[in-house]
Amino acid sequence: MNLQDSITTLNGVGPRKAEAFARLGIETVEDLMFTFPRIYEDRKQPVNIADLELEVPALFRGEVDTIRPGGFSRGKKSRVLRILVTDDTGSIEVVFFNAAYLAKTIKRGDRLAFFGKPVENMDRKQVIHPQFEKAENMQTGIIPIYPLTSGITQREMRRLQKLIKPLYGQAESILSEETVKRNNLCGMEYAIRNVHFPQERQSYQEAKYRLVFDEFMTLETGLMASKMNEKYDGEGTRFEDDGSEREFIKSLPYPLTKAQERCVDEITADLISGRPMNRLIQGDVGSGKTVVAQTAMYKAVGSGYQAVMMAPTEILARQHYEGMKRDFDAFGIKTGFLSGSMKASEKRQVLEGLADGSVQVLIGTHAVIQPDVVFSNLGLVITDEQHRFGVSQRIKLKDKGNFPNVLVMTATPIPRTLAVVLYGDMDVSVIDEMPPGRVPIITRCLTGDGAREKCYDFVERQIRQGRQAYVVTPLIDESEAMDARSVNQVYEELAKRFERTEMIHGAMKQSEKDDIMARFSAGDIDVLVSTVVIEVGINVPNAAVMVVENAERFGLAQLHQLRGRVGRGQWQSYCFLIIEGQSELAEKRGKIMEESADGFYIAEEDLKLRGPGEIFGTRQHGLPDMKLADMARHMSVLNDARDEARAILEDDPRLEKPENQPLKRRVMKLFGEDLTLNL
Repeated sequence: MNLQDSITTLNGVGPRKAEAFARLGIETVEDLMFTFPRIYEDRKQPVNIADLELEVPALFRGEVDTIRPGGFSRGKKSRVLRILVTDDTGSIEVVFFNAAYLAKTIKRGDRLAFFGKPVENMDRKQVIHPQFEKAENMQTGIIPIYPLTSGITQREMRRLQKLIKPLYGQAESILSEETVKRNNLCGMEYAIRNVHFPQERQSYQEAKYRLVFDEFMTLETGLMASKMNEKYDGEGTRFEDDGSEREFIKSLPYPLTKAQERCVDEITADLISGRPMNRLIQGDVGSGKTVVAQTAMYKAVGSGYQAVMMAPTEILARQHYEGMKRDFDAFGIKTGFLSGSMKASEKRQVLEGLADGSVQVLIGTHAVIQPDVVFSNLGLVITDEQHRFGVSQRIKLKDKGNFPNVLVMTATPIPRTLAVVLYGDMDVSVIDEMPPGRVPIITRCLTGDGAREKCYDFVERQIRQGRQAYVVTPLIDESEAMDARSVNQVYEELAKRFERTEMIHGAMKQSEKDDIMARFSAGDIDVLVSTVVIEVGINVPNAAVMVVENAERFGLAQLHQLRGRVGRGQWQSYCFLIIEGQSELAEKRGKIMEESADGFYIAEEDLKLRGPGEIFGTRQHGLPDMKLADMARHMSVLNDARDEARAILEDDPRLEKPENQPLKRRVMKLFGEDLTLNL
């Protein structure tokens, strides 16, 4: 047996079991080996029953003194079984729900071992639904607890890890001996063995440090490879240092904020430097990123170059086009628009203008990266909501020119720790100031059906006043696996209440979505029930209410983005977060949303609470999931791994040397098709 063998080669894993393992991403023996415990249980020393502490998980042993099958509880859905367990020091009640079958297997006088957390109920200690076995069979020591799915138990996972333990020595090291020594890392076999079966705290910490380093090394190598293989090696598109950007700014009907002025100065310095700009603009919805980008486009045209902006949706692209065309027409600058839905004759006219240089500014969707789009002299490339585009799409747009200047914009505030990983090769400009006069959005968290009814009463009053509302749900269809309201379910309910209600979700054709968004924008729809498809790409100043159903299912940064869909007009706007159930985490998140409108603060808090996996849909950013590494807690390790990855790629850009082949294989496996690695 070797690590590349199918999981079905292991004893007890048949086709059906293999399907369950596949849901965990486990298809080979190596996949199983790299499936690490999520937590550990300390079962080293049994505790006397008299010494059990409330809320502290512990291992204890005792004899079954009495067995008392009870009635139903929890709304008559679950039969209760109560067992009194005693040892030489005392007794404690063990409670099982929905476990009538245990009354046939547990007998008075049985000596059992339990692992669970004592709680207090009616002035007596209880342990509810603990793990248990015959006392002589209970596993002791530090016990790994693995991620599971339906059809797989902890006992199975531990059994299989023990079965493949002799293969841990086959684990391939992606690091050279020099890198291991330089960073004081343990060996790979030691790391794998001690993360699955740690004997002591120090050995576990050494093992985890090595594996976290490996994860960051793989991640950073992949990201850097996609960037370093685009290296600039020629003369850039130098713009004129003539202050022409000031002409455009003076023509605006409003002054720029200090933050916008700072960003314009940073961009201008890049544009006149002679080296290609590679800059990210971060700023909350409504902070004024677009006018900063527009200033750069004006300067590009004034320097004899063309400029292009790519937006993720047709309606957003059209909004940009209409505003920019109006502004640029006053200066005699010809602006073109390009999307996949255009008539062939309209598209041909734009393409001819781009090729001969008469179209100086182009705004469009991903249609702008098609092969038949040829520019005469492209000098500035801008992507709006850049995380909506894959790396390969951005590279295709950049390749339309000869080392053009690149500016990317995002209204998704990215935590500093995550920005280091995603945009380490970019200069970052931050618009951290909102234009004066914007009315703060009132945000409230709601729980319970009564609160929901009051919320929709409020929506009804707002509609009577001429306003519009969004209602966002986490699902398209009802799901047995997830207790959450779907867009179909909510639409059916609200359509009976509000005459002009429409539904939109990601499974629809783009033309359908664009039509619905256009009608909502025109005021023909009062209530738009949607999934997060409206998170980006629609600007309706008349929409004053955002309702988010099952808000506990969304990340904080995503909730902030959704909230940013309202508050764009002159009216007071509101955001209602309807939360199902109560939990400490939901309470913390709700308080953050109610008290803060700072997207960067919210994104940092989201990272602390949930980690990077779903901060803003990191898969869309080309960022694979980490198994052990945590960017919020392991920044020093990340920085060390970045330094090592950079040194390796500078010496061997395509990882062609024999000693770098293991690293190359790991990178390709981690990223799959998410990034254009050119390795």
